[in-house]
Amino acid sequence: MLRLLILTQLAFNVGFFAVLPFLAEHLGTAIGMAGWMVGFVLGLRTFSQQGLFVVGGALADRYGVRPVVLVGCVLRIAGFAWLGYADADWSVIGSVLLIGFAAALFSPAVESEVARQAVVWEESGGGPRTSVLALFTVAGQAGAFVGPLIGALLLAVDFRVVCLAGAGVFVLVLAGHAWLLPQHIPGRERVGVKGGLGGLLRNRRFLALCCAYGAYLLAYNQLYLLLPDEVERATGSQTALAWLFGLSSLLVVTAQLPVTRWVAERLDLRRSMAVGLLLIAGGFLVVAVALPAGWTGNAGLLPAAGFVVLLTVGQMLVAPAARAWVPDLAVEGRLGLYTGAMSSVSGLIVLGGSAGAGALMDAGVSGVVPWAVLAVVPVGAILLLPRRSPARP
Repeated sequence: MLRLLILTQLAFNVGFFAVLPFLAEHLGTAIGMAGWMVGFVLGLRTFSQQGLFVVGGALADRYGVRPVVLVGCVLRIAGFAWLGYADADWSVIGSVLLIGFAAALFSPAVESEVARQAVVWEESGGGPRTSVLALFTVAGQAGAFVGPLIGALLLAVDFRVVCLAGAGVFVLVLAGHAWLLPQHIPGRERVGVKGGLGGLLRNRRFLALCCAYGAYLLAYNQLYLLLPDEVERATGSQTALAWLFGLSSLLVVTAQLPVTRWVAERLDLRRSMAVGLLLIAGGFLVVAVALPAGWTGNAGLLPAAGFVVLLTVGQMLVAPAARAWVPDLAVEGRLGLYTGAMSSVSGLIVLGGSAGAGALMDAGVSGVVPWAVLAVVPVGAILLLPRRSPARP
């Protein structure tokens, strides 16, 4: 069961990232959308996914993992197929919203069940729950690495072929889950949709964790906002971005499990998140301190590489620990709701924080300022972490 869910994350990301990296270029060139419209469409996809995670999580609690995952796969297949043939703005928007909502269904269902199974694994003496969640992260990162390679090969034929290939991956996922995923998972009881949100909003420790996790995601989002601007400044182009993204993926795939094992023997969940957030803050400080020197060329890329390395290592500590903490803060039977809510709350934080970072970039202030301000955010997030976490087994 657990192996199936981890392989699911791998397949999800292969299918998704075979299409997503090439969407903006397709919208701008083949469809002829204006730049602001391309940004709007991409923002809608994020909102329809992250913003509605809480809905998918609540539905998984009510109806079980299997039906929610199957419906999500069907919608993702339809969305990718529709996108491949969409040639008008309204059609593109409809397909992108469908693609995002599909993920809002299946992702919190899968993630919450993996978290629950990780707790069972730990309680049965199999090892720390963070090891299971780290493996889940590695599977997702491997899919995010392989997907664009497949998409780039198929893009030589046509973007429509890329979309249909992505849909084909989800057809395989749908068939596999219809066959292998049990109708009722032992230990997971269904509850009503109503009645859980009020308790969640009064759960200060959980909301504090959401805010800290949101600070991490805001920092991670700078791979797509501040980092490209810094690479452009240092080299005059964004060609090196591909290498830096590859470096991040390679670090996660090769080092996540050893790092998680090492941390699990020494730190509890709160300390793991705190150390990870400090490393992330250090990544921003590396660039902020180096910027006044004005290095360019290969030397100018060194601070950016330092940022990517520290951010990625921080991610290895923060992400598994945050997911592992949710089952201890969630109300019995509401793990899907709480898992989805963490993504939705942190998504709102990223939306507002990224807008603020973009405003700083446009304000004409020194380039050091956005990096320095964002270095403060992860440090502040440490103060938000709940004071106690489960003891290390």
